[in-house]
Amino acid sequence: MTTKVLPKDFLWGFATAAYQIEGAPEADGRGPSIWDKFCAIPGKIADGSSGAVACDSYHRTGEDIALLKETGAKAYRFSIAWSRIIPLGGRDDPVNPAGIAFYKTFVDDLLKEGIVPMVTLFHWDLPQELDERYGGLLNKEEFVKDFANYAKVMFEALPKVKHWITFNEPWCSSILGYNTGLFAPGHTIDRKKSPVGDSSKECWIVGHNFLLAHGTAVKIYREEFKPKNGGEIGITLNGDAVYPWDTEDPLDVEAAERKLEFSIAWFADPIYHGRYPASMTAQLGSRLPSWTPEEIALVQGSNDFYGMNTYTANYIKHKTGTPPADDFLGNLETLFENKAGECIGPETQSFWLRPNPQGFRNLLNWISKRYNQPKIYVTENGTSLKGENDLPLEQIVDDEFRAEYYRGYVGALAKAVGEDGVNVRAYMAWSLMDNFEWAEGYETRFGVTFVDYEGGQKRYLKKSAKVVGPLFDSYTKKE
Repeated sequence: MTTKVLPKDFLWGFATAAYQIEGAPEADGRGPSIWDKFCAIPGKIADGSSGAVACDSYHRTGEDIALLKETGAKAYRFSIAWSRIIPLGGRDDPVNPAGIAFYKTFVDDLLKEGIVPMVTLFHWDLPQELDERYGGLLNKEEFVKDFANYAKVMFEALPKVKHWITFNEPWCSSILGYNTGLFAPGHTIDRKKSPVGDSSKECWIVGHNFLLAHGTAVKIYREEFKPKNGGEIGITLNGDAVYPWDTEDPLDVEAAERKLEFSIAWFADPIYHGRYPASMTAQLGSRLPSWTPEEIALVQGSNDFYGMNTYTANYIKHKTGTPPADDFLGNLETLFENKAGECIGPETQSFWLRPNPQGFRNLLNWISKRYNQPKIYVTENGTSLKGENDLPLEQIVDDEFRAEYYRGYVGALAKAVGEDGVNVRAYMAWSLMDNFEWAEGYETRFGVTFVDYEGGQKRYLKKSAKVVGPLFDSYTKKE
């Protein structure tokens, strides 16, 4: 059997996000985002750091492109900082020409080198002014209109971009930003952590508003830009693989399915099926916003591709009794060991991440079946490495653990395509380089490139950077 199972136009490359790599928070008129403010609150970021310098990519786009060229990447997924484009964020606020010029040039420079740009409009960094002005993501009327305006500004500015993503991981912005309070803007019901927030309700409102803003932006793109520019648009959702803790217990089997529904189907079901999953409606009742016919008409069918971010897997154990009001998992536990004491995968630097390639294949199949075989773009996948930050440079660049992660996961993807018939058309490894890892600061590294933050941002390709290209080459058809 041939291993050449991926289509010859398969896009592979690397991904990053604006706040994690750009730095230059005040350069050329950029306004503050909710992450600038959040990082300034003592105790919110593990090492007390911020994205103020990060990889200094705002001043080093040439170096970033050179790294991509060296790896042989065919595509690069990056995000736009909304507050570089409209510093105050709103539809009646001034647009910043310097911000537009920066991304325009960057797109041109990528294309000049034969690298396909894949652009994310929103990767968590809402302009701070919108949060202060009307409550940001909690305000359906205002947020949807302001995002639609910002999206339109970008569609107009970057006609050469053919792959657009509206939102990155709305689950994270909703749950971590408005339930647990671990991410900006840090709302939670725990008053020791935040003076504001209702974890039982706010996250579900924010999730609903994301879907409406997504649907609105897609409508604008399809009606006003796709006819002349071509191109496609979708949303990127995160969710990880699941196995029942006890395969013989039907309640664990059910709980595993429910975990996928509370993470992935929360957003994907309305887009593909026109409704929220029944398990969420049953548990959350009126706390889950209801759909008007107009809203469903806007959201259903609003994906040209399915953007998939995934990293790990969990064993799922059901819980009994009434779930607490702030439960967002679906009345269950996520574990790394099953009933037999088997571990799901090796430890990494990230408390939540254990590699499990078979889980990735299973999850690709689950998405494909549930949503009638959509075109899937894997828009993030990668791993941290336990203790990497404390190793000497020669050991950091010899990251066999990460190289092996990619061998396992890309192999699982090839099997999902070749043996299971899943329609995967792109894969972006996370991340092109070490960067600001949100609440974990700079203690955790995910890059295939080492960034020497103290030594003038010098970059060194790791072993993992050199395995991804040959891997895809071995699985991709030539004709």
